[in-house]
Amino acid sequence: MSLIPLIRRRTRLLAASLLAVAIAVPISAITTTADASATTGVVAAAATALPCDIYASGGTPCETAHSTTRALFASYNGPLYQIQRASDGSYLNISVTAAGGVANAAPQTSFCAGTTCTITKIYDQTANHNDLPISWGGYWKGPGPNGADVGANAMALPLTIGGSTAYGVKVSQGVGYRVDNAKNVPTGSAPEGVYMVTSSNYVDQYCCFDYGSGENSHTDTGNATMNAIEFGTACWLGGCTGPGPWVEADLENGMYSSNTGPNSSSYQGVNFPFVTAMEKNNGTSNFTLKYANATSAGLTTGYSGSLPKGYSPMKTDSSILLGTGGDNSNSGIGEFFEGAVTAGYPSDATEAAVQANIAAAGYSFGGSSGGGGTSGALHAVGAGKCLDDPNSTTTGGTQQQIYDCNGQANQHWTHTSSGQLTLTVNGTTECLDANNNGTANGTKAIIWTCNGGTNQQWDLNSNGTVTGVQSGLCLDVTGKATTDGALVELWACNGGTNQQWTLS
Repeated sequence: MSLIPLIRRRTRLLAASLLAVAIAVPISAITTTADASATTGVVAAAATALPCDIYASGGTPCETAHSTTRALFASYNGPLYQIQRASDGSYLNISVTAAGGVANAAPQTSFCAGTTCTITKIYDQTANHNDLPISWGGYWKGPGPNGADVGANAMALPLTIGGSTAYGVKVSQGVGYRVDNAKNVPTGSAPEGVYMVTSSNYVDQYCCFDYGSGENSHTDTGNATMNAIEFGTACWLGGCTGPGPWVEADLENGMYSSNTGPNSSSYQGVNFPFVTAMEKNNGTSNFTLKYANATSAGLTTGYSGSLPKGYSPMKTDSSILLGTGGDNSNSGIGEFFEGAVTAGYPSDATEAAVQANIAAAGYSFGGSSGGGGTSGALHAVGAGKCLDDPNSTTTGGTQQQIYDCNGQANQHWTHTSSGQLTLTVNGTTECLDANNNGTANGTKAIIWTCNGGTNQQWDLNSNGTVTGVQSGLCLDVTGKATTDGALVELWACNGGTNQQWTLS
């Protein structure tokens, strides 16, 4: 992207007859019709086919495939990622439980006990071996030695998949992974598809939480030299509608929700604990953005149309990146669980089948999948932090705050059958409470001994807001602040990102 220091931004269809793999089943058996075009063809796929098997059967094979949670090929039986512990500098590979299986995370738990661990490499599951090591940096320097980026905390993002414990990649500012001159990936104007599973729990407005293709030089080499998914609340070209976050295309010098930049009025944000994000680009005339709740089948198209002016033909380079922009812009944050880059322009039918497989994988936080659980961390979507009881206090009247998510008891909330949000700290259960039964803007959100009052009852709404039953006001991060310690209050609902929450 162009080098603007204040923001640090440098920031068809296939033929009806498709190659079959293993046991053929019609796509109607493994997908839904949320995409109207998804049922226009038939994809023959194995009953045990995983995302990259499905892409291959559609004639658009994965040229890279990365995941810390599961195999992306039914035949894959190797390592998913590598970790290093701080206590003695030793390394450990985390592999799948069996061919086509989920991560075997149990060794990680014991290996990292009493110390910290870093994800140092994410293995490519294709025969190309385009593994992702920690990036050496770029135009924007990272916080590591000699300006390199740093690896993610290996224990920072626990989850379950198919009922088994696994860990995602929590990309904080300065974290980045990259392989240059990747083998066999699309370059120039060759058609390319990208998908990843991410989350709206941890996003920001800065550049760039990307996954896809970028420049080997780690510098901005001009329009159309990137083709990556960007996920966050950045509205780089202005005019956006709604609070976000959005699935966007980072094509270099612009994060595009459409060919002009701004998203459509119907595409105001994607708020799910697990999000499927897809982007495809035919290199000359079209790029398409899709998204879905990654725990339920059915893709939505955010945009499909012409490339932006000055971006045809594409000039995509062959570096594959995760967590930063093309010139190593590293102020973006996000969460990554799995993804792939494909050769060719995937059909709608293929993408629908991939999404159905992702939905069937069983991603969840805290044992609950779907739009959020009844117990877990209450994530402030706009800030990428969690609702936090300061210093685990049990003192009634303490105003609650947001703070970096840490998995501790003072961030673990339960939404009870009576509508209370309870927190058990230091052996005492407290309730989130509208101070002094307040119903006015600015009423403090505090903890107080649970008493059954309506000022302690909360609705968790499908639009991401948390509203007080008594007041009808929204739980709100004061002043749209995103820093640790920002206080939480009640305010009239206004659609702002500081009023967006997910309990997971």
